[in-house]
Amino acid sequence: MARKSKYPEELIGVARSLYLKRWTAQEIAAKLNLNSTRIVYYWADKGGWRSLLSEEDLESVINRRAAVLVDKANKNDVELKELDKYIDMHCKLIVSRHKHTEKIHAMNLEAAARGISATGAGGTIEAIASEGDDSNKKKSGKRGGKRNNVAGIVAADFDEFVDGLYDYQITLREAKKHRNRIWLKSRQIGATWYAAFEALEDAILTGNNQAFLSASRPQSLIFRRYIIKFAFELFGIELTGDPIVLSNGAEFHFLSTNSNTAQGFCANVYIDEIFHQRGFSELKRVAGAIATHTHLRRTYISTPSAKTHQAYPFWTGDEWRKGKKARENVDFPTFAQMEAGIMCPDSHWRYITTVETAVADMEEKAKVYGAAAILINLEEIREENSASAFNQLYMCQFVDTGDCVFRFDQLEQCLTSVSTWEDHDVNAMRPFGNREVWAGYDPARSGDTASFVLVAPPLNDGEPFRVLHIETWHGFAFKYQVGRIKEYMTRYNITHIGIDTTGIGGPVCEMVQDFARREVTEIRYSQESKNRLVMKMIDVVEHKRIAWDIEDKGIAASFMAIRHTTTKSGGGMTFVADRSADTGHADRFFAIAHAVINEPINNERKRKSGWAGRLTGKNNEQTQTALQRQAAKIQCASHAGTAWHIQHRNHRYPYADIDAGNAVSRNLVRLDRRPLAATHRPAGPGATCQHVRPAWRSSVCAQKYGGERLCRGRSEPGRNGASGI
Repeated sequence: MARKSKYPEELIGVARSLYLKRWTAQEIAAKLNLNSTRIVYYWADKGGWRSLLSEEDLESVINRRAAVLVDKANKNDVELKELDKYIDMHCKLIVSRHKHTEKIHAMNLEAAARGISATGAGGTIEAIASEGDDSNKKKSGKRGGKRNNVAGIVAADFDEFVDGLYDYQITLREAKKHRNRIWLKSRQIGATWYAAFEALEDAILTGNNQAFLSASRPQSLIFRRYIIKFAFELFGIELTGDPIVLSNGAEFHFLSTNSNTAQGFCANVYIDEIFHQRGFSELKRVAGAIATHTHLRRTYISTPSAKTHQAYPFWTGDEWRKGKKARENVDFPTFAQMEAGIMCPDSHWRYITTVETAVADMEEKAKVYGAAAILINLEEIREENSASAFNQLYMCQFVDTGDCVFRFDQLEQCLTSVSTWEDHDVNAMRPFGNREVWAGYDPARSGDTASFVLVAPPLNDGEPFRVLHIETWHGFAFKYQVGRIKEYMTRYNITHIGIDTTGIGGPVCEMVQDFARREVTEIRYSQESKNRLVMKMIDVVEHKRIAWDIEDKGIAASFMAIRHTTTKSGGGMTFVADRSADTGHADRFFAIAHAVINEPINNERKRKSGWAGRLTGKNNEQTQTALQRQAAKIQCASHAGTAWHIQHRNHRYPYADIDAGNAVSRNLVRLDRRPLAATHRPAGPGATCQHVRPAWRSSVCAQKYGGERLCRGRSEPGRNGASGI
């Protein structure tokens, strides 16, 4: 008689259905709460499930696996990355298939025009190939089967791509005849993308070298990735090397703003984000030297920053006017004139592109190419940014820092390249290992965003706070935000979470306390608490004790949104940041402040507790003094020739008569009224002299406790001391 399975048939049927959907055995076991995957394999063998699976091509496998992941609820990070990978592969396969279909269709049309009779796509291809068409030979000669081979590419080969450019990009393209171009532009409108294409086209057609200067090496490599992508997608050419050297001799150099690496060659030079880089005068000098020859160009590209930046007089023409009376009263074109692109008196062609202009051009292009041509939601970015940040980052307005608490030159000192942080790997399961991390959360108000930030506190003297990660959430889905905070708790060793309890901050704080009660610090806003937050950040910034990613322009804009003002009574000074739906509320600044405030305002005061030194391992003078006292007491306790003497501590006053200047080890506190160890024992080998504290000598020798441990696992002397005599 066959043994009846302990699993119901309905459950086995569900497992079979999932198996035929190509779920893995592990996923089926997890879905159905099975104890082991072995039972799934057993059912598959017994029921012959494998024979029911049909053969799949690559696209079917990708589609099936992606469908499984899409239907799965509560996907983890690994599954999300896997889904992104499959979607990307699926899109590439579709594009490849469509290109192949279009190519075959074009060949069929060409064959029909020539009167070639062929059966099927293969016959058509062979027929056209046998014709030995000159244009086809030329086309195959572009690739040549070699890397970096650009032979045979002509200007007409770029026309199709140029037709898809936006009008503001075409305006810059038409200004290539000018040696000096300055493009003041909005964020995220494809400036770097277009500059990379222009450089590739110029290098292929003219053979001129191309150089890219950015604030950091990783930022300059963005140009490199775009150039490699354009070469492969447009011509099937694989570009390699650093620098990249084309078959016609043209070179691509990708450099940081270190002037020592930007000398010794001539090239068209593109300088990225000039209003966000330190030492602009030196940078401008180096860029001018690279493009000294009259046939070479200098192109400056940037979003605006502050009027106090070193490059601002270069933009306004004040640098050109300075020192020459004949130029003092020369007017420069207006903002509106520069929006159309115009040559200025200092022989620099200036061009301004705001986000509104860019979106208008995108909408025009969408009439031809469809809605996919519109890449920016104007209303969304208005809501997500404060008025000052929106005007600076998207409307090409320089910030007047007259009443700003933080000057831009101070914030410049806080910029750094995160590629140098070798101890932080964002892709690891534990990105920062077990190092301590502080977090700050600033909730959303009406119409703006909430921000969550992770900050690494300094471990050693001289080390700055480091902003490891910033995440912004739009809207009031506080349960989702709590879930994200919980995820970060599992990946980072977060020991402090400062939460503003205003608005939805209250529910968020309450829910976060369910799993991080000790870590949460509630921040209730008042004039005093807000002043305390700002004063702490002023101290941190002025002493260069904080650093963040040089590519994150939003942090500096958020800091510069904090301004001086007077109280309503007019009798005092306070700090404000607009918090309405239209202007936002400097959320990134306050999120960072909520994390950093975990450090006391007076961070230079040393802790007196000996435990602080022992736990942190700091080798300061206070710790060394405590260790010297402890060594002296151990030596005193090892003397021989004295009778044993038992001392007991009063159970009501376990810390009675302790010298206030010395720390007491926690394991000296006796448990269950057991007596302390003998104060004096004969010297000798073994553990006899261990776990002993100095003898009490009443008025002769002041009572002091050392950091020695009590003996454990051994019987203690009796309370009356008889066993010790």
